[in-house]
Amino acid sequence: MAGMGDYVMTLLDWAKRLDPNGQTAQVVELLSETNEILSDALFVQGNLPTGHRTTVRTGLPSVVWRKLNYGVQPSKSRTAQVDDTCGLCEAWSKVDAELARLNGNTSQFLLSEQAPFLEAMNQEMAGGMFYFDTDTNPEKFLGLAARYGSLSTANVIDGGGSGSDLTSVWLIGWGANTVHGIFPNGTMAGLEQDYQGVQRVEDDQSPPGYYMAHLTHWVQRTGLCVRDWRYIVRYANIETAGATNIIDTDKLVDMYYKLPSPRLSGGRFAFYCNSTILAQISKMAMNKNNTYFTSGPDQFGRPVTSFWGIPFRQVDQILNTEDALV
Repeated sequence: MAGMGDYVMTLLDWAKRLDPNGQTAQVVELLSETNEILSDALFVQGNLPTGHRTTVRTGLPSVVWRKLNYGVQPSKSRTAQVDDTCGLCEAWSKVDAELARLNGNTSQFLLSEQAPFLEAMNQEMAGGMFYFDTDTNPEKFLGLAARYGSLSTANVIDGGGSGSDLTSVWLIGWGANTVHGIFPNGTMAGLEQDYQGVQRVEDDQSPPGYYMAHLTHWVQRTGLCVRDWRYIVRYANIETAGATNIIDTDKLVDMYYKLPSPRLSGGRFAFYCNSTILAQISKMAMNKNNTYFTSGPDQFGRPVTSFWGIPFRQVDQILNTEDALV
């Protein structure tokens, strides 16, 4: 059974937030991650209250070579509609008002508690883009792994690995007509933080007692829409340990040629992998004889490795323990 200290701040939590001068300490965020997919993804307001409906062309009209004195039957194209739904991710922060004022700087103390909520929501979103599955968790949205979940699925490439140390590299072309995030019609994009001030709240006693607390509500309404499946390629079954079935540049070439022609048009493209694969890729790029790769700083001075002009982006939420695709 969860204790009160599992969901509200206690005096012990307060003491661990102070430096020797009695001021709010600068917390070292050991749990923070790099999930660059969140800064790349385009977000579009959905056309449904709970998501977005996409109409796709599934068949072309027939054409014929006509003989003289013979007519031509009319024909038509065919379409289908696909609905992508959004999920609702929420969190609450509740800090005793007396606890928050103990060090004399309530605002600074509350701010130290807000940053981890932002990080937690970001990690949940980044991981969900890849691994959420509405068949098992219908309250969430449908991620990429569930859509590209077998070797028989189009645009899935087999890395040949097996065992418990598998991961994937993804190639995604973001765009309004290709792949993008969604938020429900009539709402706003991104993470909402609603500080509701100091309010009277109940404790967990029976009957309950009351105290004054700072309440903050966090909410994100979001989903993922794959309008054109051709703009996503998954290179799966990559072994992250050992010497066989590891990352292979030939497979990256295969990924590139899975994209629709003209390639690298109609979207903003990037490879996504975790730090394990990114380290291997970066070592390959250091070999001056390997002309597949280029390396250099981005506009912020950070090192970026690219393959045929497509940058690699780090997503720590991509696992090294994926199930093997068959």
